[in-house]
Amino acid sequence: MPISMYQISVPVFIRGFSILSSLIAKAEAYATEKKIDPSVLFSARLAPDMLPFAGQIQRASDTSKATIGRLTDVKTPSFPDNEASFADLKTRIANTVAFLEGLDATVLDGSDDREVTLSFGENKAHLNGHGYMLKFALPNFFFHITTAHDILRHNGVPIGKLDYLGAYTA
Repeated sequence: MPISMYQISVPVFIRGFSILSSLIAKAEAYATEKKIDPSVLFSARLAPDMLPFAGQIQRASDTSKATIGRLTDVKTPSFPDNEASFADLKTRIANTVAFLEGLDATVLDGSDDREVTLSFGENKAHLNGHGYMLKFALPNFFFHITTAHDILRHNGVPIGKLDYLGAYTA
């Protein structure tokens, strides 16, 4: 039986948000233990031209929602990028997951052939839905999870590969 577009996206996104939630909890605990102002970790970045930790969560959220929007006719929620605390980020994750969990598994049926056009300045990429999912959406989503992980690790939060991979369940 072939794997569906839903199976390679929605459960993967939800699992990623579970991992991000766990990373936030570890960042909060670390800030408390080390008496660090949480805003230091919240706004930390790896390089001056990269988004901070909060921005990585926001982009992961936007990527998952935009993927559904580009591949279906489902109206996706819009969240302003105004989170100012770890609690706000947890709320954004919860709202994104609620949206994803509310999708019917058939919503992505047939989307593997839907044309998606991406614009990067003057450059445009035209992909079918399958190509978009595998070549852009999922790699982009995991880029932001990885970067969020790396920002926290770089700032001393005691996390490692197993924290990035998350729990394995059947």
